[in-house]
Amino acid sequence: MTMSPAELSGQTECGTSGRSPLRLFLRTETGSSAVLLAAVLAALAWANAAPAGYDAFWHSSLAIHVGSQGVSLPLREWVNSGLMTLFFFVIGLEARREFDMGELRERKRLSLPVAAGVGGMLVPVGVYLAFNAGQPSAYGWGAAMSTDTAFALGALAVLSRRMPQGLRVFILTVAVVDDFLALVVIAVAYSDRLALAPMLTALALFCTVLLARGLGVRRGFVYALLAAAAWVALLESGVDPVVIGLAMGLLTYAGPASRSDLERVSGLFRQFREQPTPEMERSVRVGLASALSPNERLERQYHPWTSYAVVPLFALANAGIPVSTSVLAQAVTSPVTLGVFLGYVLGKPLGILGASAMAARLSRGRLHPPAGWGAVAVGGALSGFGFTVSLLIATLAFHGAELDQAKIGVLGAISASFAVSWALATAIGLLPQHARLRALVGRAEAIVDLAVPVDPDRDHVRGPRTGPVTVVEYGDYECPYCGRAEPVIRDMLRSFADVRYVWRHLPLPDVHVHAQLAAEAAEAAAVQNRYWQMHDMLFTHQNSLQPDDLVRYAAEIGLNLERFERDMRTRASAVRVAEDVESADLSGVAGTPTFFVNGLRQHGAYDIASLSAAVRAARERVQAGDWRAGSDTR
Repeated sequence: MTMSPAELSGQTECGTSGRSPLRLFLRTETGSSAVLLAAVLAALAWANAAPAGYDAFWHSSLAIHVGSQGVSLPLREWVNSGLMTLFFFVIGLEARREFDMGELRERKRLSLPVAAGVGGMLVPVGVYLAFNAGQPSAYGWGAAMSTDTAFALGALAVLSRRMPQGLRVFILTVAVVDDFLALVVIAVAYSDRLALAPMLTALALFCTVLLARGLGVRRGFVYALLAAAAWVALLESGVDPVVIGLAMGLLTYAGPASRSDLERVSGLFRQFREQPTPEMERSVRVGLASALSPNERLERQYHPWTSYAVVPLFALANAGIPVSTSVLAQAVTSPVTLGVFLGYVLGKPLGILGASAMAARLSRGRLHPPAGWGAVAVGGALSGFGFTVSLLIATLAFHGAELDQAKIGVLGAISASFAVSWALATAIGLLPQHARLRALVGRAEAIVDLAVPVDPDRDHVRGPRTGPVTVVEYGDYECPYCGRAEPVIRDMLRSFADVRYVWRHLPLPDVHVHAQLAAEAAEAAAVQNRYWQMHDMLFTHQNSLQPDDLVRYAAEIGLNLERFERDMRTRASAVRVAEDVESADLSGVAGTPTFFVNGLRQHGAYDIASLSAAVRAARERVQAGDWRAGSDTR
């Protein structure tokens, strides 16, 4: 029976899923782009079918009062300054996660995307000002600089089969820098005349947040209450209150669940089974929550809402433009439209590509983007998808006809940028293999997640002792997910003769009581040069791993039973198993199965298609490295 990728994505662990936060973020962003596009089309249809009704609806006032105090804003402002605070909160969570766990956890990797993000904002602003210098419309320069992450990743999903995985990470990292700088611009350049007292109040509330965090307060409602009060204070001060969302997100740390935390939760669950009381139920819930980092919990909770509700609602409130022949005729010659349109279509890719190249050159080759220069050029073109922050700034800078012209420039740039990126990707696909690898992969260096390198003299290797691609699995013989993965591994080895496969032990005795004994039995068989025979036998009889069963399997594969039983009785292989467990801890492995392909940890499904794609990507990186080595000697 063939299992689906969904069935081949589980892990034996407590409190976490087999999918990484980055993969979940990318999947949500690319999926929500269709909803966002539908909202844009709906706004255009509504604004042209009933322009008076569209404007009247979004200018309707909504007031919220608590006692004698309250806030009254038009509906559009509630969306732009209220709900969008939640959007920027998620952006802050994403930035902190990348800094703690993602590509930016190696601080040297921060320099190039920061340079690319800054360059990708300064050049479009320069293009805009070239058309608007000396005119009142120059004040709207901020509308031409910020990338919409959802649209950019959605477009990349269309091109994903042609592009390397590193390009997704590059676009996401540049977008984080982009959004952060855009909020600074909003706070400094597009806030109203500032009121000192409310601003000091907001600052005092934020300091209280820092104090609560330092004291280890974990109650979410405390931070939510302080953030809401700071939002009101910022609104009264004249600073755009969305800033507090980003700040709160950046304060929320991210980290993987440790095995000790997972084992503690397993103990709590066993206690609950023995004493199913309300108090124990609460302890289990608190324990499960504390095993996950606040960043991951909050992002999983709020990111779908911002992607599928908040941002589309923002589009519905702001993308409506009454389109007519006269409006389009004015837009074609308008410096606002031309500045925004060309700022995105030309300025964005030139700024990102130029700043990245300059950073690499100034570092004398120490800095490289996570993809080849051809892929970076495609990413630069995709970064021309400006929408959310661009329209937010446009509503702050423009009114009337100029606002409509800015919106036309933003929407036109989306179509043109996709056409440019598609043309670039197609051109790269037509190149010869070596040139295509150079353009897509270049000198990209992936982060090595596997803490202890493979040693063919020590590790258990299936396939060639050396090869271009190595797949390492940390597994548990009693883990049902490892059992599902085993036939997939065999299919992969049949499909790729040059791949070597390494098994490392990670028994989880708090979940699987026979796993440790089974791992020691496999090592006892290894002493008699029968490791893989015992490995296969243990998976064949995964539900029968009692001591008598292990002795029977040893007899079936022809082991010296006296020696096997002595080794099992004295636990001669326990140290060898413990070494694998220690290497798993060093690599941040908390559940089974966990796979590494050429040292890079794999997240998500482990069906044959997913593992084969990872193997092919690793092989391409190796081939690109061989090409570089050959070019360096020529």
